[in-house]
Amino acid sequence: MTLCTLTIQQAREGLRAGQFSSVEMTREFLARIHELNPVLNAFITINDVEALAQAQAADERIARGEDTPLLGVPIAIKDVLSTRGLRTTAGSRILENYTPTWDATSVARLRAAGAVFLGKTNLDEFAMGSSTENSGYGVTHNPWDQTRVPGGSSGGSAAAVAADLCCAALGTDTGGSVRQPAALCGVIGLKNTYGRVSRYGLIAYGSSLDSIGVLAKTPRDAAIVLSVMGGRDPLDSTSVDTPVPDFAVAMNGSVAGMRVGVPSEYFIEGTQADVTTAVRAGIEQLRQMGATVKEISLPNTRVALPVYYLIAPAEASANLARFDGVRYGLRVPGEDLIDTYSRTRGAGFGAEVKRRIMLGTYALSAGYYDAYYIRAQKVRTLIKQEFERAFEEVDIIAAPVSPTTAFKIGEKVDDPIQMYLADVFTLPCNLAGICGISVPCGFDAAGLPIGLQLLGRAFDEAAILRAADAYQRETSWHKKRAGDRA
Repeated sequence: MTLCTLTIQQAREGLRAGQFSSVEMTREFLARIHELNPVLNAFITINDVEALAQAQAADERIARGEDTPLLGVPIAIKDVLSTRGLRTTAGSRILENYTPTWDATSVARLRAAGAVFLGKTNLDEFAMGSSTENSGYGVTHNPWDQTRVPGGSSGGSAAAVAADLCCAALGTDTGGSVRQPAALCGVIGLKNTYGRVSRYGLIAYGSSLDSIGVLAKTPRDAAIVLSVMGGRDPLDSTSVDTPVPDFAVAMNGSVAGMRVGVPSEYFIEGTQADVTTAVRAGIEQLRQMGATVKEISLPNTRVALPVYYLIAPAEASANLARFDGVRYGLRVPGEDLIDTYSRTRGAGFGAEVKRRIMLGTYALSAGYYDAYYIRAQKVRTLIKQEFERAFEEVDIIAAPVSPTTAFKIGEKVDDPIQMYLADVFTLPCNLAGICGISVPCGFDAAGLPIGLQLLGRAFDEAAILRAADAYQRETSWHKKRAGDRA
């Protein structure tokens, strides 16, 4: 076993016991990143010098007897989160040379907990996509099959964890962008409740939907990172002042007595047969472990996709208006101010970002605002209420993460509707603001990973983490790793 295969929990135990140093571990990760990144393109920026300095500082703190949750542990950061002194591009050429002078709150809390930052991972530009093919810095390749996508938009973070390029990574989930790439890359992907983690310092896509999550090797590792990041932040008015529990306490290896709901609307025609079979088997495994399984109905699931693609682009249209070539980022001079805006945005934004800005601007325009945007917000409320009623009967909801396993690079890039359908099972969670997790539950005939999605009521991450941890203890899907093949 190399140091790169260790979980956060194993790394912390080894560091505390003096079996190896953070510098040794960091050097091994950096060497592996430099070896595999030219093939996988999981990282946009590799943080060699600062990572080693952070590791050295961590070793000195450990030698003094200090002990914080992530002290000396190498982590990767999705390149849509602001990092002090480290280039932050959001996967866009419009921010190619932007280096923040401050950390996102989530990053600052990881830094305070002693994490070592290996670098910034690739993503769909401004987190807009389901495959990490829309990055301004090239396509990320799935470590299980380099001809296939890793999912998106947190595809770089998912690929990095799957290929053992870091112990864990931060991602963001606006419509499934942590859970979907986690499923396609065979790792854990935790999307926390909206408001659990501060969004301050996150380059926004959809402000009422964005959630900073975790890609990890085990549910326990995801819980450790969430415990560090979570909590009220005065810099973000949408962060909620609710206690962040010790999630590990709930991880007792048991789901006995837990009520699991299975929505019929998540098992639809067009879903890959291998996915349905594996997810159904995963649900049966939970039953055999002592959970009570019952069929439920979430009928408004069928309209979640159009609702999302009205609300999210509308919010993106407003958020991306700040990238105008005046204050920071790319500037392409024009004949006047309007021409400068047009030239800058035309050169700096990719095709998918332009498409979503246009969709959102249209939905917000006079004459269409009430017909489209307001109506979508009303249906969003119905979706949220539907989940609330379901959670009166069940503790968690089990379903597929994605209708298919990882698809070929280029297969859907010219068909936006087919690409958007890749998130059909994950979007409702974001619209309702609840929490969800993807846990490996099998492989298809081609040997590609499949994810089981577990959804929980708002601020009940403990329930989905407990179930995911118990399931992983009883199965071996997670033991087969892409890092062995990369």
